Amino acid sequence: MSATSRRRPALAAAAIAAALAVTATACGPAEDESGAQAGPSATEPDGEGGPGIDGLRLPKELPAALKDFDPEKWKNGEWRNWDKDDWLREARDFVNPIIEGLWDPDRMKDAEENDRRVDPDAGDESTGGEGDEGITDPDPAPRKARPVATPYHENAPAVGKVFMDTPKGPMVCSGTVVEDPRNPGKSNLVATAGHCVHAGSAGGWFRNVVFVPAYNDSALKASQLEQASPAEVAPHGVFWATWAQTTEHWISNGAETGGLGASQDFAVLQVEAEDKGGKSLEETVGTAVPVDFGKPSVASLSPVRAYGYPAAPPFDGLTMHTCTDRAGRLTLSDSESTMYRIGCTMTGGSSGGGWFAEGASGEQTLVSVTSIGTIDHTWLAGPRLGEEAEGVLEGVSEKFAGKN
Repeated sequence: MSATSRRRPALAAAAIAAALAVTATACGPAEDESGAQAGPSATEPDGEGGPGIDGLRLPKELPAALKDFDPEKWKNGEWRNWDKDDWLREARDFVNPIIEGLWDPDRMKDAEENDRRVDPDAGDESTGGEGDEGITDPDPAPRKARPVATPYHENAPAVGKVFMDTPKGPMVCSGTVVEDPRNPGKSNLVATAGHCVHAGSAGGWFRNVVFVPAYNDSALKASQLEQASPAEVAPHGVFWATWAQTTEHWISNGAETGGLGASQDFAVLQVEAEDKGGKSLEETVGTAVPVDFGKPSVASLSPVRAYGYPAAPPFDGLTMHTCTDRAGRLTLSDSESTMYRIGCTMTGGSSGGGWFAEGASGEQTLVSVTSIGTIDHTWLAGPRLGEEAEGVLEGVSEKFAGKN
């Protein structure tokens, strides 16, 4: 994925402002639309909203790259066109206008997992290197994923599901409401995995990306969900991504299977309520989790607790689960930095879910997100969040400073 002219260094390496990219290519739209920003020609979010039709919100002005963009065609299904000449990979071509009512309860229920699987023997056991880097510990024992107590909005208020449309159809991941350093108490930021918003080296940005905090709040079964009210399915409503950013390492190297790009498989979304309720995401759910970008050593980490909505069998994607384990280290190759790894039986759909550990002050902090798991569902691995990941969050926060 090429970087744009809005990219700039962030904390020693991460470019942070013009594409949904792991080192920080930012991509996205203006306020009132989840989509379409470019380099110099892009319109900045201004909070007013622009041209559109009933049930669809767009930026006040469209970037030059989308001068022929037809909002009515888009709303009526043009977003399903994944032809390689139209599914452009440039940051300026990330288009995510808000289509009101698109993600109804039935569509959410039918979305499939967006998982990345590796061989259970991935990574050779090794010692040496500097600190934790370059080391792979013995495989962890599987830890059984356990259901999170309901209601989710009280017991795991920062956790939710991420939905997106891909060339393979509607898919799901998991995500976490995280603190925004420039909007304390009013964050609209969601941390997830890069592969939940961008296809990596073989493709481009996904579309119709939304976050639903505390999805299926009371853990209703599939038969019950068919009769459930929207408030039971999405107690806080649907939040559309108005801006998104992931690392350039993921965009340049990420692959659908295997571990390529996994060590920087991290993304941050800036979101907006579909119903324009006025409150920020953090105010709506009542919390936001601080992120630890210090890559704490496995020896210093308290037991890690991973959350997610596993969707592949034996799970159905409808209920939130969690695993708790001591983190070990996993190094997949010379091209990938060392990751955290825990024993966990969660399956696809848990991708992007947050990993929580106790911080120095005793509060729960986000130390990773789920990136990859094994074919036999015995362990999960996630990136250690360092300068590149911090550049991603800083880029999104800076872009929307004072505009929430």
